[in-house]
Amino acid sequence: MNKNIVNTKFLVSTALIAAIYVVMTLAIAPLSFGMIQIRISEVLMLMAFIDKKYAPGLVLGCFIANCFSPFGMMDVVFGTACTAASLVGITKCSKTLFGASLWPVLCNAFIGIELYLFGSPLLLSMATVAFGEFLSVSVLGYVLFRQVLKNSTLVERLKIA
Repeated sequence: MNKNIVNTKFLVSTALIAAIYVVMTLAIAPLSFGMIQIRISEVLMLMAFIDKKYAPGLVLGCFIANCFSPFGMMDVVFGTACTAASLVGITKCSKTLFGASLWPVLCNAFIGIELYLFGSPLLLSMATVAFGEFLSVSVLGYVLFRQVLKNSTLVERLKIA
C-alpha cells in the first residue's frame, strides 16, 4: 500500500477515535467526572487490544475530554497520564482481553489521588473510580469486545494498517 495512504489512514483513524472518545465522554459529562466515574468512552480503550495504533487517538481524546473537566489542568495532566499508562499495559503486557480490560481499572484508580486533593477520602476515591472503570471496561467493554473478537473479518477491518 502507498505510504501516503497508510499515513492518511492512520491520521484519520486517530482523529476519528479521539472525536468519538470526546463525544462519548461529554455526552454523559456528569458521570464522566467526579467521585464515581462511569465513562462509557473507556470501552474504546480495548480498541488498542486489536491494534496498538489506536493508542494516540485514545490519548488525544482523553486529553481533549479532560479539558472540560471540573478538576481543570490537574485532570488534563494526570487523567491523560493514567490513560497513557493503561494503553502501555494493554499493548505491551496483555495476553487476554480480560487482562487488557483490567489495565484501565488499575491505572485510573490513581485518579483517586486527584479527588483526594479536592477533599474526597483517598481510598474511597480510588475505589469508586476503579469501580466505574471496571463497569465500563471490564464488564461492558469485555462483553462487547469478546463478540467483536469472534468475527475475524471485523477484527481485520478494524486494524489500521
